[in-house]
Amino acid sequence: MAYNQRVPGDSIQSINASTRLCAVLGQPVRHSASPAMQNAALKALELDWRYLAFEVPSQDLRAAIAGAKAMRFVGLNLTVPHKISAVEMVDVVHEKARLLNAVNTIVFETPGPKGDWIPLGQAADGLITEIRSHGYNTDAEGLARSLKEDFQWPDLRGASVLLLGAGGAARAAALQLAEEGVASLFLVNRTESKAEELVSIAKARFPAANIIHGWPEEPVDLIINATLLGLKPDDPQPVVDDWLKSWQPPRVYDMVYRPAETALLRAAKKAGSQTANGLGMLLYQGAAALELWSGLPAPVEIMRAALRKHIYG
Repeated sequence: MAYNQRVPGDSIQSINASTRLCAVLGQPVRHSASPAMQNAALKALELDWRYLAFEVPSQDLRAAIAGAKAMRFVGLNLTVPHKISAVEMVDVVHEKARLLNAVNTIVFETPGPKGDWIPLGQAADGLITEIRSHGYNTDAEGLARSLKEDFQWPDLRGASVLLLGAGGAARAAALQLAEEGVASLFLVNRTESKAEELVSIAKARFPAANIIHGWPEEPVDLIINATLLGLKPDDPQPVVDDWLKSWQPPRVYDMVYRPAETALLRAAKKAGSQTANGLGMLLYQGAAALELWSGLPAPVEIMRAALRKHIYG
């Protein structure tokens, strides 16, 4: 039988010898909402799998990935601080993960009946032989889907965007936005050298894109906060109120999703902007990971409800 063979819902309430595992690795990881989201999805799909969370220090990441591979885990998600270092720890790196220099999803694979590599979650039980780890990045795809849904904005081509930040999340956003065909992308970061480096990386990959280091001199269609400002109640806003009131951007997106409404989003609402937080990005990167592991359509609305309940109560 295949690892993803469905079983009646009442048969997967307890863990048994047939239960397969997937997990998120991070440090810290106790705050992660992924187990709530993914286990709700696994129950809906009637898969006898469980999704767990493990606190893994950076120095133990390679061993943790090797251990999951040896124990035939279906797959892994990686969160802070492991995404970049994992690029050099998996057997195969998907093109998008290589471009972003970050792996947030690992699919464990085995040779299929036709000689191609297939996910363990889709392999016939008892026919798993050699196993390899395949690193993917679903963060960028998650952001694009979230922007299009949250703002009822099916096509980002031709948009002007101000992106705040230059870390891993900003890199994923910048490269995805350039790939989506935005007309202008302005990059701003507290450490200017990091913003300049990201501009260079994005231009090298998308030489025709109009990518600029610095603040725009005219209104933009979208502001994205990819910094950590907003996680704490006393954090300063990444964009001051007067700037928002003056430019009145039609859309403001904050990757922070806890709290549900950051100071930036409150100020943007007062300025008349449509706003959204990063819950959709979290949702869709997780849905994409589940689809890679299982080969089944993710139950997105069930996952969304589980996230909201877990995070916001």
